[in-house]
Amino acid sequence: MTELFPILDTALADTTVRSGEWLACKPGCHQCCIGVFPISQLDAETLRTGLAAADPAVAHRIRARVEAARSRLSRDFPGDPATGLLFTEPHHEEAFDDFANEEPCPVLDPVTGTCDLYAFRPVQCRTFGPPVRNEDDGLGVCELCFVDAPASEVARCEMDQSWRPLEEKLISEAEQRTGLQGPTIIAFALAQLVTCNS
Repeated sequence: MTELFPILDTALADTTVRSGEWLACKPGCHQCCIGVFPISQLDAETLRTGLAAADPAVAHRIRARVEAARSRLSRDFPGDPATGLLFTEPHHEEAFDDFANEEPCPVLDPVTGTCDLYAFRPVQCRTFGPPVRNEDDGLGVCELCFVDAPASEVARCEMDQSWRPLEEKLISEAEQRTGLQGPTIIAFALAQLVTCNS
């Protein structure tokens, strides 16, 4: 991730400057940290690196939240709870749409409303907020950002995603390293490290 983050962070800084007051994101705003979402094995590996390097007291609190989240989520998890891999057939993806939409991220500090592994956060966390072109060729933005902005203003602030091919390459390499192929969620990605350290 070290080679990807500087490129991604430069693109984010650029869109943040262009977005100005339209971008509502700030410390303590954590609406996007509620509800699970798929992450890559590259993101999972990066989060585990961050947890292993975290201050012991912070890591202990994260591990407790991870265990609690995994306990709550395992029964209805639309994937393999043993590996944490999400099933990716269309009917599983439909089930995922309704899965754990009110579940807080286990890395979110419930007191401060900030991310305890901010420097190691997934790509989706880094790019949520500003206008990002999605696979349907639409521009997605956080519902708290660009409120009442004209479409031309949203388009003007679109985030450059020329880093995506590098991300795909690094995801493939992470999948080879870990032996896990496909998406997971944060609670299950970090549960692997919690289980190994128990």
